[in-house]
Amino acid sequence: MSEQTTTTHDEQPAAADRSVAHAGDLAMLFTSDYKRYVIRVHPEGVTHTHLGAFRHDALIGQRWGATVQSQIHHQALLLQPSLTDVMKSVKRGTQIIYPKDAAYIVHRLSLHAGSRVIEAGTGSGGLTTALAWAVMPTGMVFTHEVRPDIYQVARENLARLGLLPYVKMFVTDIDDGFKADDVDAVFLDVREPWHYLPAARKALRPGGFFASLLPTANQVIDLLNGFDRHHFADVSVEELILRRYKATPDRFRPDDNLIGHTGYLIFARCIDAREDLARWQRPERQRYEARMRTQAEIEAQAQERADDIAAGGKKYPPLPLPD
Repeated sequence: MSEQTTTTHDEQPAAADRSVAHAGDLAMLFTSDYKRYVIRVHPEGVTHTHLGAFRHDALIGQRWGATVQSQIHHQALLLQPSLTDVMKSVKRGTQIIYPKDAAYIVHRLSLHAGSRVIEAGTGSGGLTTALAWAVMPTGMVFTHEVRPDIYQVARENLARLGLLPYVKMFVTDIDDGFKADDVDAVFLDVREPWHYLPAARKALRPGGFFASLLPTANQVIDLLNGFDRHHFADVSVEELILRRYKATPDRFRPDDNLIGHTGYLIFARCIDAREDLARWQRPERQRYEARMRTQAEIEAQAQERADDIAAGGKKYPPLPLPD
């Protein structure tokens, strides 16, 4: 296991003019063909694009939303990037969680400045970026990744974005437990999250938030059964489907490409182990439990009858058949 958290982080003084770009700012070059280049502005920096090189010293002092020129006189808009832009800019070592899902996860986990959140399955750091963005400047993300090579990709992404001060990164197998406790939320992006529910309960503050993202229904069912064993309530399973529209007045209609199912989002809250979990389950879940109990009773009676018949059938004599 290794942990690395320190990095340099440029912060502008409160009195800085927020209408213009400063050295150390996170910026985006937005081209006329809708390409986006997210950069950290440095006085000696240069960003190479398909429209030529943009010198950073020429960006410093420029107003946000203004046009800037490359060295071969092509133009781009200088903008402050959104969280979606930032997430899409990360170098990929693995597939990242879609921004539509990441934003909803942050919302459902009720994350804000000062929150403490555990993440397992750092990957390329896409969701880690969104989590750190939400909890900064006084909160902390504790993220766990088992693969050193993927860990390094995520670390470089977070360093480039200036988010490392708000993230503690661990190269570790979560079979050994999480490296934090008394956290507000736990998010698991792992293949079998139900195995880690006891560790999640131990790490969460009372009533804390739990979430996971899974690609298949079978995994969701296993996790739902795990919630019953480990006292998690307020359970919901959701998916998000994003439809874009063509932003043209005379051709306003849905875009040809639809971002459909990208995974099942599962949310729950840990409750006191002394509570009667059945009381706090959703009605459909209570009906399911009742059906399972009835089915178990029927199967037990059938087995009892079969055993009796095998022993001679004294308790359950066969009914006389008509001639």
